[in-house]
Amino acid sequence: MNQVVMITGARRGLGLAIAKKFAEGGYNLVLNGRSHFEEFLTIKKELEVNKTIKCLICMGDIANESDVTRMLQEVKNTFGRLDVLVNNAGIVYDMEMAERPTSLFEETMHNNVTGTYLMCKYFGIFMKNQEFMTRIVNISSTNGMDCNFPTSIDYDASKAAINSLTQNFAIEYAPKVLVNAVAPGWINTDMNKDLPSALVEEEISKIYLKRFAEPEEIASLVYYLGSEENTFVTNEIIKIDGGY
Repeated sequence: MNQVVMITGARRGLGLAIAKKFAEGGYNLVLNGRSHFEEFLTIKKELEVNKTIKCLICMGDIANESDVTRMLQEVKNTFGRLDVLVNNAGIVYDMEMAERPTSLFEETMHNNVTGTYLMCKYFGIFMKNQEFMTRIVNISSTNGMDCNFPTSIDYDASKAAINSLTQNFAIEYAPKVLVNAVAPGWINTDMNKDLPSALVEEEISKIYLKRFAEPEEIASLVYYLGSEENTFVTNEIIKIDGGY
């Protein structure tokens, strides 16, 4: 039986790249998003083209407890197991700090932090109680470590919180579940496509490899941490930023 991976925020960008990587590895997929169901149907059709894997679409809000518990039941009913959970879904709003309403700060923290917490809590308990080793990979950011931008203060804070959640869940679920976070730097995704050219040039000048990462490069690291190749890495926040 194929192993099963669930990826939140899997419609585009890094989430979709991660889904494709696990599909190449022969994993059955659980793809999550809050909207654009028709696009998910197209993705499902593309990923199932060789018919060796099965793709389940789980629409829902990861920061809504009832949605999370419903999605967990859908996974149980369809596959009866979960080997890997990738918490990728996240939002960011860039603006000057003085202009940011408190409601927007709270929305970012609720989606990014509460969402990751709820997924790790409910899915993690299920994963811990299985008879085999499982793995959780949270998508953090260098913004939560040593690369801060006041214009994304809530996003930065949320990623620092995800690092803390990762380490606490690694302790809570040991030794059955390996829990790690991947902290990318700049990536060529839709999230960054509208950045001012001057900012892009400035940031590229700071990167040793003189470019942004491609989503597939980040997906390869996520895949390693989530796969059976990883037998001894847990409680780690791993930067992947091309040198910065």
